[in-house]
Amino acid sequence: MLTDNAMYRFANSGVHAEVLDFHGTIICAESLPEARRLLVEALVDMAETSLLLDEPLPRPDSSCTDPDADLEEPIHLLLTAVSRARPEAVVA
Repeated sequence: MLTDNAMYRFANSGVHAEVLDFHGTIICAESLPEARRLLVEALVDMAETSLLLDEPLPRPDSSCTDPDADLEEPIHLLLTAVSRARPEAVVA
């Protein structure tokens, strides 16, 4: 599990949110619950894209903050490993 920093800024038109230590993970939403859900989805998409392109994931940096944020909180990225290898046929 990797723990990054999420930032939320409230505006008249909704909520702007981003993962501060995973550049490019930015969304806009109408409400805080929707912003949290969309930010999680964006973080997963960004992480999957990085891995598919053989790029390393950015290291979480707990010192990343935004002085203009209305709310900051941790956001967690859970990675799951699976094997696509076929089981070998058992020879009797």
